Amino acid sequence: MKFSKKALVVAVLAATTMAAPAIAAKKLLLKTPIAFGSHLPALGTPIKWVSEELKVISGGNLKMKIYEPGKLVGAKEILDAVSTGKVNSGYATAGYWQGKIPAASLFSAVPFGPEAGEYMAWMYYGNGLKLYQEMYDQAGYNVHVIPCAIISPETSGWFKKPIDKVEDLKGLNIRFFGLGAKVMENLGAGTVQLPGGEIFGALEKGAIDASEFSQPAIDKLLGLHKVAKYNYFPGWHQQATIFELLINGDTWKKMDKTQRALVNTTCKASMAQSIAEGEASQFDVMNTYADKGVEIRYWSDEMLGHFENSWNEVAATMKKEDKFFNKVYSDLTEFRSNYDLWEQNAFLPRKTR
Repeated sequence: MKFSKKALVVAVLAATTMAAPAIAAKKLLLKTPIAFGSHLPALGTPIKWVSEELKVISGGNLKMKIYEPGKLVGAKEILDAVSTGKVNSGYATAGYWQGKIPAASLFSAVPFGPEAGEYMAWMYYGNGLKLYQEMYDQAGYNVHVIPCAIISPETSGWFKKPIDKVEDLKGLNIRFFGLGAKVMENLGAGTVQLPGGEIFGALEKGAIDASEFSQPAIDKLLGLHKVAKYNYFPGWHQQATIFELLINGDTWKKMDKTQRALVNTTCKASMAQSIAEGEASQFDVMNTYADKGVEIRYWSDEMLGHFENSWNEVAATMKKEDKFFNKVYSDLTEFRSNYDLWEQNAFLPRKTR
């Protein structure tokens, strides 16, 4: 009996000790405005998935409350809102801050840049993550950045008329994103950056002549196929696009190791979740194009050459104008140069079109 009582006491003490960290864990609510509707597949759905997973795996100690675009702060205001502590987190893509930080788009999508696997390799095993955080630090933003989703190529845009030669772009007014917009401007087009919800109306009324936004499954929800019938591929401007979770710097410092690990690991899982969802969602939509009168067009080698040459000119100018852009782009270029040895030998050649 004495032995049994002692054993029982020891067992109870051990169980209590093991449970103590979970019981004593700090509770944290991340109030997270997002730049993309949570209904948009692989664009807004990843952060919703993250919020659901965090609640489960933290046992309710770490929660995330999602605020749809514009409900708490505007999409373009998320960085400032998180930095100043108006909110303690936010979900967007760094390309939105290109006007404030020239290098930001290099952590979002790069024309003729890396595909998802290569992009993640540079981010996690090259200098990508280090430079990503350094960018915000040296620009004076009080945020901690975590890559939290990635999608594969977007379409190259929806046009109302065929574009057969570079001269056809001159004078067009196009909704275009990030560094790709600078490429288009360099080729004579005018560009504007409209939020997704305004694109259909602008196309329908003729305020813009063409637009790119995202992948087919997402563009379908915006109804772009109803007002523009020529959908161009490949998405040379966004072969892969990264989305970020920004956490206020003071909030991040107060988070314990477990909370930080939970967020980091869940976001890393979201990178796999988002690209898988995106890859699985496109072909069913594209299979309906013919019935909707949409024509899938693939850019000619000549046109892709014009786009690439224009990008090289834009990149050279931006490297001269901004030291940190030069630092990041040079590092990414060196990584990709080394990666080429693997890519050229390990993968099957692309299908001839």
